Amino acid sequence: MSLSDPLGDMLTRIRNAQSARHTFCVAPASNLRVNVLEALKREGYIRGYKKEELRKGINQLRIELKYSDGEPVIKEIQRVSKPGRRVYSKIKELPRVYAGLGVSILSTPCGVLSDVEARAANVGGEVLCRVF
Repeated sequence: MSLSDPLGDMLTRIRNAQSARHTFCVAPASNLRVNVLEALKREGYIRGYKKEELRKGINQLRIELKYSDGEPVIKEIQRVSKPGRRVYSKIKELPRVYAGLGVSILSTPCGVLSDVEARAANVGGEVLCRVF
């Protein structure tokens, strides 16, 4: 099965698993997905993730979801830049998500960073998703 938007698929799996109150979800592995999950983990939106090998050359990610008092930590997770419409932003023009309560995940020349880290490094890039 080919996916036109693998990152969007992973975000949807996370959104669906949290709405069903699951403790974890699984998604096929890729370097971009691992980098986005690392950024979400640094910002405290997920507990962690683990790369599991299904068979030789085929890996999957087991994503441990985070809850606070029984409520999901991620209230909203939304894909911004899509395959049909790429969205790039200079760091000075990057809007704050819910007045700084949420984060944007960017793909920059320095790697995949949250908007807070990108502002500190003074680099812009492709806006992958918004998380609140």
